[in-house]
Amino acid sequence: MVESLSATVNYFAHLPLWELLAVISALFYVVLAAKENIWCWPAALVSTIIYSVIFYDVYLWMDALLQVYYLAMAIFGWYCWRHVSSSQNNATNNSHTGTALAIQSWSLLFHTKVVVLLTACSLAVGWLMDNYTPTHFPYLDSATTVFAVFATYLVTKKVLENWLYWIVIDFVSIYLYLEKGLQPTAVLFGLYVVMAMVGYAIWYSKYQKSHQQAAGNIASATE
Repeated sequence: MVESLSATVNYFAHLPLWELLAVISALFYVVLAAKENIWCWPAALVSTIIYSVIFYDVYLWMDALLQVYYLAMAIFGWYCWRHVSSSQNNATNNSHTGTALAIQSWSLLFHTKVVVLLTACSLAVGWLMDNYTPTHFPYLDSATTVFAVFATYLVTKKVLENWLYWIVIDFVSIYLYLEKGLQPTAVLFGLYVVMAMVGYAIWYSKYQKSHQQAAGNIASATE
């Protein structure tokens, strides 16, 4: 344990500039997303561009491809958080966060169906990567990629459960990055796990509060 910690500290002390920038911008993304701050998306753009090159270089090709998707979703997320229909604007008021899109929650049944479908997709993609590419850890790499694709979409739509997906994805990713010698990124994903838990707690509290306010407004209107 002591040797591992010492190696990590030493790695950070000699951390390449580009990976350091990727780590910092990625941390900003998660922190700002947890606060519903729209500037999380520009931070995501910086991180994804750098990590797409890093992951391709270490033969985590599915992760590299995922970063390209993240880049597109960062643009889409910015759009979603800034532009919503007039009915959504009237239904909620998140002016204190600088965004208009309300936090929502999707049913357990829906997520169960999604998990089954994404698991099947992960196995299929993993088989293809295992048999036709030199990528390492094809099944785990494919699973984290497939689930992250969906989880990122949930963030753009401000679906509460996105944080639960990220907790699991980040745990698996820690193992992958340690195996590939990307200690700073593994540490980053350890922080992601903690921040995802905090993010879920923050969003859940806001979700509950908004529903209580909505219920109160309905009650007042019917009196």
